[in-house]
Amino acid sequence: MRVGHYFSENVDAESRPGSVELRVPGLTATLTTDRGVFSADQVDAGSRFLLIDGPAPVPTDRVIVDLGAGYGPIALTQATLNPDAMIWAVEVNERARSLTELNAKALGLTNVTVVHPNDVPSHLTVDRIWSNPPIRIGKKALHQLLDFWLGRLNREGSAHLVVQKNLGADSLATWLEGEGYGVERRGSHRGYRLLDVRPEPAS
Repeated sequence: MRVGHYFSENVDAESRPGSVELRVPGLTATLTTDRGVFSADQVDAGSRFLLIDGPAPVPTDRVIVDLGAGYGPIALTQATLNPDAMIWAVEVNERARSLTELNAKALGLTNVTVVHPNDVPSHLTVDRIWSNPPIRIGKKALHQLLDFWLGRLNREGSAHLVVQKNLGADSLATWLEGEGYGVERRGSHRGYRLLDVRPEPAS
């Protein structure tokens, strides 16, 4: 049976639940996964790199978005580290959304809201975006997605992205700079690059 893309809304693969171990600063947990979602067999190396080497929590943050949440490793970590913030786990894949809700409940996290992109309130302004973005949706769609969400950042906000180098991390950084965003290359590790993105270039 065809599994379908992890970035599809509906997965046509038969459910076969599994589990993975998430071990990052601030959170060690067993997460439920399933077929047809991103990196179902293990927490993706890029997501782990982002959570380990990304910036420290900002106490004043109140709205944090995990863009392309999958089954929730980034969103759940941010919810644990930022108990006073609401974490919006934005995910198109219906099965992945259900898994994030299940995992949040299992961890006792009440500050996670799981939504389809179309269901995010139009007035939502964001303090921080954390994302292992869905590169494989194609360059045009990815640019539209990031441009839309970066436009929701408040003036002091920032986005923290992890992208594989061989899937265009540097070209994405160049495009973001060309669109007028401030981009800092935070670091690289085993084929991944971390990018910090701000609404405006640094003065």
